[in-house]
Amino acid sequence: MSQVLHTPPHTPAPAEDDLAALAARHGLSVSGARPSLPEYVRRLWARRHFISAFATAKLTAQYSQAKLGQIWQVATPLLNAAVYYFIFGILMGTSRGVADYIPFLVTGVFIWTFTQNSIMAGTRAISGNLGLVRALHFPRAALPVSFALQQLQQLLFSMVALLAILLCFGMTPTMSWVLAVPVLLLQFVFNAGVSMIMARMGAKTPDIAQLMPFLLRTWMYVSGVMWSIDKTLDHGNMPHVLKVLLQSNPAAVYIDLMRFALIDSFKAHQLPHHVWAYALGWALFAGVGGFIYFWKAEETYGRG
Repeated sequence: MSQVLHTPPHTPAPAEDDLAALAARHGLSVSGARPSLPEYVRRLWARRHFISAFATAKLTAQYSQAKLGQIWQVATPLLNAAVYYFIFGILMGTSRGVADYIPFLVTGVFIWTFTQNSIMAGTRAISGNLGLVRALHFPRAALPVSFALQQLQQLLFSMVALLAILLCFGMTPTMSWVLAVPVLLLQFVFNAGVSMIMARMGAKTPDIAQLMPFLLRTWMYVSGVMWSIDKTLDHGNMPHVLKVLLQSNPAAVYIDLMRFALIDSFKAHQLPHHVWAYALGWALFAGVGGFIYFWKAEETYGRG
C-alpha cells in the first residue's frame, strides 16, 4: 500500500521591491547608507570633539614607547635637516647663493614633513583602523581629518624649535610672522583633502601605502625643500611649462610662503606670481574635492 506524502505548497520569497516597500513603511533604512552631503557635513561637525580627542590621543601615544618620548617630535625633523644639510648644502653645494641657508632648509623640512606625514597617515586611515570602522557608526571622514589634525599639532609643537633656530641665526620677530597662521591653515586644508583622497584609495587598495614613500620622496625633491627654486629658474635654461609646474607645486607654494613669513632675507620677488591665489586654490581644490571624493564611497568603507 503506497503512502502519499503531502508537502505544504512552496511559498515564494517576497520580491525585493516588496521588502523595500515594507522597510520604508516602517521607517527602516539601509545600514551604513551614505547620507546626503549637507547631512554628512553636519554629522562630521557633530563629531568635532571626537576628532580632536582622537588626534591628541594618537599624538600622545606615538612616542610613548620611546625613552625620549615627545622629544622625538622635534628631534626627527631636526635630524632630517642635519642630514640634508650635509648632503645637499655641503656635498652638493645647494647652499651657495642662498642667504640664511640653515633657516631656509629647516623651515622647508618642517613644513614638508607636515604634508608628508599627513598624507602617509591618511593613506592608512581606513585600512589601518578597520576594527574601529566596523565596530562604530560615525562619519568615516573623521579618521583622515583627525590624522591631519594630529600632524598639525605635532608641527605646532615643533615650531618652538624652529623659532629658536631662527632667533639663533639672527632672525627677529616681525609682523610678517603673523602670516604663518593663514599659511598653516591653508596647508592644513590641503593636507586633509589629499589625506581623504588617499584614504579612499588606500581602503580599496592597501598596497598603495607601500608605494607612497617613493612618490612622496620624489615630490619632496622637486618642491625646493633643500634647494632654491627661484635661483634655479633664474640661472637654468628650463622649458616654460616646467617652470610653471615648479612654481605652482602646492608643497613648494606653502614652503615658500612660510619662508617669506619667517626669514628676513627671503623676499617677495622670490615668490611666484599670484602665490596666495595658488595657496588658496590648492586648499579649496584638494579640501572640497577630496571631501566629496571620500564621501561618495562612505558606505563601502570597512566592507568586503
